[in-house]
Amino acid sequence: MEFLLILFKKPPKSILRKVGRAIVDYEMIKDGDRVLLGLSGGKDSLSLLHILGHLKSYAPIKFELATITVDPLIPGFDPSPLKAYLAELGINYFYCQQPIMDEAQQNLKGKSFCAYCARMKRGIMYSTARKQNYNVLALAQHLDDLAESFLMSALYNGRLHTMKANYVNDAGDIRIIRPLVYTRERQTAAFSVAAELPVIQDSCPACFSKPTQREHVKTLLANQENDHQHVFQSLLKAMRPLMSN
Repeated sequence: MEFLLILFKKPPKSILRKVGRAIVDYEMIKDGDRVLLGLSGGKDSLSLLHILGHLKSYAPIKFELATITVDPLIPGFDPSPLKAYLAELGINYFYCQQPIMDEAQQNLKGKSFCAYCARMKRGIMYSTARKQNYNVLALAQHLDDLAESFLMSALYNGRLHTMKANYVNDAGDIRIIRPLVYTRERQTAAFSVAAELPVIQDSCPACFSKPTQREHVKTLLANQENDHQHVFQSLLKAMRPLMSN
């Protein structure tokens, strides 16, 4: 235990308060849970690793924590340095490789690569969780991600929808949680820099190779926030009914 206390970076209180509140509000982590964190190597998932590592040491509830990285074998993306980093932290780490881009080129037929990749990664994380007896999968989407998804769904699909904070998968055997749903992207970005986290740049280069609907919505929200500083809190209030089961 002392090894973990030394190596985990303590997040600022502003983040811990928001994550703690989200965990309580949506009953994300229960005593005895075995939590598997999806670790892409980006600033958000690495920040969440240290947040959950800190909470594991100090929270009144007891839970296990492990991590998983799915390497889609995309040129220009190499998350393998995470192996040594997780070994230093003493965290159980599962590193899975699958040529998702090659498979997508054969199977997509004009559909979104991002959606295909996400579905394939999720399937690998589910199967690993089952094999290793983890009942909770933690994902690192934050408030900005939820707001962007909400607007994209309304603007482009005519639906009121966003990511859920805590839900059970279709098979009914794994709970998916998003402890960062109250946390802003700029907070994880600042923490990752201050804590010198080993961020893997361009964690999805195939998605960033050209402008997307999400990038357009991100710009729209940034412009709105410049004029109305509480726009994300207003969106959070509007999204709350959609974030629960």
